[in-house]
Amino acid sequence: MTSAFPTALVVDDDEAIRQMLAAVLSREGFAVTTAADGVEAVAAFAAQRPALVLMDIRMPRMTGLQALAEIRKIDRATAVILMTAYAEVETAVQAIKDGAFDYIIKPFDIAELLLLVGRALQMRSLRDDIAVLHRELSASYRTDRILTASPRMAELLQTIAKVAKSTATVLVTGESGTGKELVAAAIHYNSPRAAGPFVKVNCAAVPEGLLESEFFGHEKGAFTGAAARRRGRFEQAEHGTLFLDEIGDISPSLQVKLLRVLQEREFERVGGADLVRIDTRVIVATNKNLEEMVRQGQFRQDLYFRLNVVTLRTVPLRERPEDIRLLASHFLQRFAAENQIDVTGFDDQAMACLMAHHWPGNIRELSNAVERAVVMSTGQLIFCEDLPEQLACRGEDAAEVAPEPDVPPMAGGTPLRDQVSRFEARVVAETLARNGGNRMRTAQDLGISRRSLLYKLQEYGIS
Repeated sequence: MTSAFPTALVVDDDEAIRQMLAAVLSREGFAVTTAADGVEAVAAFAAQRPALVLMDIRMPRMTGLQALAEIRKIDRATAVILMTAYAEVETAVQAIKDGAFDYIIKPFDIAELLLLVGRALQMRSLRDDIAVLHRELSASYRTDRILTASPRMAELLQTIAKVAKSTATVLVTGESGTGKELVAAAIHYNSPRAAGPFVKVNCAAVPEGLLESEFFGHEKGAFTGAAARRRGRFEQAEHGTLFLDEIGDISPSLQVKLLRVLQEREFERVGGADLVRIDTRVIVATNKNLEEMVRQGQFRQDLYFRLNVVTLRTVPLRERPEDIRLLASHFLQRFAAENQIDVTGFDDQAMACLMAHHWPGNIRELSNAVERAVVMSTGQLIFCEDLPEQLACRGEDAAEVAPEPDVPPMAGGTPLRDQVSRFEARVVAETLARNGGNRMRTAQDLGISRRSLLYKLQEYGIS
């Protein structure tokens, strides 16, 4: 048994059972505390916060179910296993609903009990890991952690911080690749709902016939293949946030049902009649002009007004050139680490190519371009030749010069090539100095490509 959870609380009104279980768990590495009833159990739990509680259901003064409810008010993460000599299904089901990990029927086998304890602690460990990841996610989406040097983006982040505190529905608009999902995540993780789930649905990626079930879930037998009840995304996002991307792609019939959910906060699963009430915040996004779609009768006006409580527009990369260098350096570090490639930065001309590009694909395109450049690089710097073809500054690159013909050696065995090389090295060094170290202008003056110049600088040891 792992010693990662060293404390356990054993609760039973039978002293012999308490002593037996305390001895068993002690041998497994636990520091064990015991209690004779639910009242003592709650007090001991509040004082010690054990990792495991093993508790009888039927006890005087306070039952195990009542004690479980009180324990859950103090800490919902502790693994609680209930013991009972009465195998009523209702009691067991109620125990699970009230937050018990599981139950075991007396008399039980010790090996079976230890197996159950091990599973409970593994579940606790998994929940702890998820909690750590959730905290890391929350930290990474803090508005002060989003990379930007753009005044327009700074205004957007200030608005996100204000909107996050509310429960208002938010419409995020903007071109593809501008970070609409990042905005939605930043709203969620900076909101009072940050501890709840952040559930995402790309409406354009789900077939229209399945999107209603994706949203609202379905009952068993609702359609062919519905072998069991399934909770939809609205239910999965309970007490959290549901992000619906590409909202402009949903059908008119689904628009009606979505409007009802936003207004009434309730719906029926596909094939069901029972109302399901939810507490879910909704953020939607689109790269389409919903106002124009409303005018053309493609999107319901009442739904548009319901979604358009707060509208945030993401800024395309061409309108925030201050961020190109910042984001490119961030992506370079990330992809260099992921691919274990020793690349440290961009050559001046490569960065100039990035700055001059129009970026129709925005941040997503920049990320892909930098990843490609890192993979294609052969040295510590990214050069123009490493970038995708559409980013190359071909107008500034001179054509490769034809290779020089072999020159026969002079009489006496002294090769003419050595003299040519010394002369060429001097010309290259002087031209580079005259251009203030700018390699692109140097290559243009020499009538060679920039890559050829780099080879010569390396060959002649010129810095």
